[in-house]
Amino acid sequence: MAQDHIRYDILAQDALRSVIRKVLSEVAVTGHLPGEHHFFITFLTNAPGVRISQHLKAKYAEQMTIVIQHQFWDLKVTESLFEIGLSFSDTPEKLVIPFNAIRGFYDPSVSFELEFDVPAVEEDGHSAEITAYPAFAEKAEEAIEEPTPPTGGDDNNKGGSVVSLDSFRKKN
Repeated sequence: MAQDHIRYDILAQDALRSVIRKVLSEVAVTGHLPGEHHFFITFLTNAPGVRISQHLKAKYAEQMTIVIQHQFWDLKVTESLFEIGLSFSDTPEKLVIPFNAIRGFYDPSVSFELEFDVPAVEEDGHSAEITAYPAFAEKAEEAIEEPTPPTGGDDNNKGGSVVSLDSFRKKN
């Protein structure tokens, strides 16, 4: 087999990440998601450029899945990353996530899913290859806390609820 000097695999992943960038940029402009769209985004918490609180880092040492649906704030998108405000157990958090740290993107409202090969960063600073898993929505193992807005605002806020990904898995 001939050697791929062009690296089509990297070009294809960059092109697919631009889909996420475009979608999040449009949401940032409007301030909400259209229709029933909502996103599950899984990313490596130890990837270069990821900024999350020490509390979240301790809880999700390797990877984390966030849900962007009704309650988020301060979404900012640049060429290389996005910033977003979410609340976990009524604690507001600011997350900074480079697009290169994303392992999976899923919009269950239209069954759209993207998966990426992202090298994990080991404690010694070297990367260890992690291959994308075959079905992002079906392989998420942990329950996710649905984001809630910060406290002190809307009196109608009922707080967050835990959402299990089992409800989104395809039934055989």
